[in-house]
Amino acid sequence: MAVIGDAMVRGARAIRWVLKRLVLLTLVIGGYFAFTGAQVWLTSRHHDARPVQAIVVMGAAQYDGVPSPDLVARLSQASSLWSRHLATTMVVTGSKKIGDKFTEAHASATWLAQHGVPPGDIIEVGGNDSWTSLSLAAAALHQRGLTKVVVVTDGFHEDRSLAIASNVGLQAWPAPTTNSPIKGWATVPYYAKETVGVALGRIIGYSRLHRLG
Repeated sequence: MAVIGDAMVRGARAIRWVLKRLVLLTLVIGGYFAFTGAQVWLTSRHHDARPVQAIVVMGAAQYDGVPSPDLVARLSQASSLWSRHLATTMVVTGSKKIGDKFTEAHASATWLAQHGVPPGDIIEVGGNDSWTSLSLAAAALHQRGLTKVVVVTDGFHEDRSLAIASNVGLQAWPAPTTNSPIKGWATVPYYAKETVGVALGRIIGYSRLHRLG
């Protein structure tokens, strides 16, 4: 009986030890994601547009060559920066989905040209996600000896975009949209997604996260 009692005591201690470690691990992971989420939110509120070499506009949906409201918000922001003469080159990103006639980049370039940006100053690159888009943008800019950019996108997407831009050799500053149609509670799932993306990207690397899909 004594042997059984000792075994039960040791088992109970082992369970308590495991539970304590699980609680500690949960607190650490929760704290890390909370800290990352706060950083994502703070970056979304931070505007640091300045004279640079290029403005990079992250792509968003387009419909038969017509930018979606979200993309128009990004393009309007980029156009405003352009009118302030903060750069002499504009980079628009984004490929097309199956069945589309136009790429996001083409729709963006057309819109910008219609709003006063000389077509010769616009660079179109593809990309079906943030990593690919910024990698292609960086390659095009590096060919021209350009590295300093402001990144225009929705606020919730800004932190991850800046991190990826840094990874691909760009020196980037944030210029999040001020009139995005995605507002209020509708932004919650976007912030959640970006928090997970940034949290994982910092641990395993954004390029590896891209490869994992």
